[in-house]
Amino acid sequence: MVKQTVLTGIKATGELHLGNYIGAIKPALQIAKHENVNPMYFIADYHALTKVHEQQTLQEYSYGIAAAWLALGLNPKRCLFYRQSDIPEIFELVWILSCFSSKGLMNRAHAYKAIKEQNIDQGYDKDDGVNMGIFSYPILMAADILLFQAKEVPVGRDQIQHIEIARDIATSFNSQYGNVFTLPQSRVSEQAVLPGLDGRKMSKSYGNTIPLFAQKDIMKKLINKIMTDSSKPNERKDPDQSTIFTIYKEFATNEQTEKMRQQFYDGISWGEAKQELFSIVSETLEEPRVIYNEFMTDKAQLDRILQEGAERARDIAVPFLKEVKKTIGL
Repeated sequence: MVKQTVLTGIKATGELHLGNYIGAIKPALQIAKHENVNPMYFIADYHALTKVHEQQTLQEYSYGIAAAWLALGLNPKRCLFYRQSDIPEIFELVWILSCFSSKGLMNRAHAYKAIKEQNIDQGYDKDDGVNMGIFSYPILMAADILLFQAKEVPVGRDQIQHIEIARDIATSFNSQYGNVFTLPQSRVSEQAVLPGLDGRKMSKSYGNTIPLFAQKDIMKKLINKIMTDSSKPNERKDPDQSTIFTIYKEFATNEQTEKMRQQFYDGISWGEAKQELFSIVSETLEEPRVIYNEFMTDKAQLDRILQEGAERARDIAVPFLKEVKKTIGL
């Protein structure tokens, strides 16, 4: 059986929250269970450099992401797990791919366009605050994907364009030199989007998140802040309109979910509902939290795991980059 490489990048730009786990981590880890898949996961620390310019912060984010994925079930012996910055071949490939990437293509990238349009709306120069890392971000992402001949890349709908750009760059190169690069496909995640404390999508930009490995007392306080309607205890409540129920069902079994649904119909108080939510989230994350904290107090162990992954990844990257260079005449 020929296995398809499926590659997932995890950007190290902040503390993970419940929405990250349900929307991205959990489904990405499920992919590794498929027998026909060769899974690769990497910490995108160089991607984070477009925004994070503090040494200790960047290091902590990188370690935190690695510890979280390992704590939540990623098995580095059954997949490739590495740190982007440990693979120098990626960055050599970036220059090669840059020479096959039109500026017009970069101009159309969503992230750059969003900053430019915001600047124009606010009366600033259109490129105010835009560093070249932000502008050429899609080329680095393309190098991440194309270097390892990834066939599929799991992404949310807002990331599909990056895969399309990687395909465009690969096609431009292949049209000159033959079928060197595999054209990647998007694997669009249809997982639930968790609401945050205020009912909007859980997002760091909204400040409405529940950190994944928050201490229990902090997590309980945050869950108690979830906005609810004015219905009183013993009044029938609509579970499908409730942030509490929406989060609860992502951590519960089908049986637990149906039981909670009935409790909403029977008029469970908001205080009791929040306690039920806290209990099931806390129970689900109890063991991963312990493992996460162990890793964060033993970063040498994280370094060993990531370095071992990098060595295995470079066993793939080094010969393939040599092939690319030979193809272009270097």
